[in-house]
Amino acid sequence: MRIIQIIDSLEAGGAERMAISYANALAKKIEFAGLIVTRNEGPLLHQIDADVSYLYLNKKHTFDLRSVLKLKSFVKQNKITIAHAHGTSFFTAVLLKLTYPKIKLIWHDHYGARANESIWNNLILSFCSCFFSCTFVVNHQLEVWANKNLLTKKNYFLPNFATFDDNVLKETILKSEEGKRIVCIANLKQPKNHITILRAFAEMNLMELGWSLHLIGKDYKDDYSAILKEFISKNNLENYVFIYGSKTDIKYILSQATIGVLASTAEGFPVTLLEYGLAKLSVISTNTGHCPMIIQDNFSGLLFTPLDSFQLQVQLDKMISKESLRISFALHLHQLVVDNYSKEKVIDILIKNYEKLSDSK
Repeated sequence: MRIIQIIDSLEAGGAERMAISYANALAKKIEFAGLIVTRNEGPLLHQIDADVSYLYLNKKHTFDLRSVLKLKSFVKQNKITIAHAHGTSFFTAVLLKLTYPKIKLIWHDHYGARANESIWNNLILSFCSCFFSCTFVVNHQLEVWANKNLLTKKNYFLPNFATFDDNVLKETILKSEEGKRIVCIANLKQPKNHITILRAFAEMNLMELGWSLHLIGKDYKDDYSAILKEFISKNNLENYVFIYGSKTDIKYILSQATIGVLASTAEGFPVTLLEYGLAKLSVISTNTGHCPMIIQDNFSGLLFTPLDSFQLQVQLDKMISKESLRISFALHLHQLVVDNYSKEKVIDILIKNYEKLSDSK
């Protein structure tokens, strides 16, 4: 098999990390594995393995013929049979299909909020889906949505997996007291809902108990970011709440943390929860998307309704006050991730789907 992954950027987001993870894993399993980045490179560039064939298109606008022809040339030269497009890169993949009809397209939907959207919000996607040979989705709500709204006949749930790159330099030192650090790994944007975490932290006066909060993720320096920073300033939290920006040494960061939190109002299948599990953190998570399948309430962590700050406070109080509970949750989550979301299991499922697609007409 000769397969490429296509993604629009290499910013530190979930879809981007999965595109790289697939390419890296497949390079050791199949004849040819490539990664195509259409618009922007980013901090994840250095996590691409040397045996992955890499191409950056530097696409400037929606209908950039130069970049499409560059991609077509790469595909023909390397005899690619399947293009696996992630997220918004589906449009570039469709343009490739129009210029090189023999390629088979897979589209991979990572966007959990789409499950609550109508077809009218996704007309271009729905039209383009007639060119997809199949669709992968990261939770069952998206599978239902795809079956209802896309023209693709084959829509499959494919779980995410997480790995840590041990070659990444350990650079990020978390501030404040060891053993009392709460971490949230999520880019500073909607629907990640950082403000609910900040409100709970402030209203519980966790700083007086020595706890601190650490926000890891790209800071777009926009209105969303400004609201968070204003809240931190107004509540005198500058010495207890820290914003670090986008980071790649996630394993090292999590090794310094005690509790992992995710508060999104919409999620697909967050890789972050799997990373928390691999790092043996105790976790409090939003109950949206695939999260309740990973964080089983009162077994592998605690769940809350994302806009309910009081419910988050209750769960934080439980987690903070009982170390034995934290240890139990962390061990259960770690085992659940290892047993159900390992790289080996997911890649085997992926390759079997590729094989079925290759055999079909």
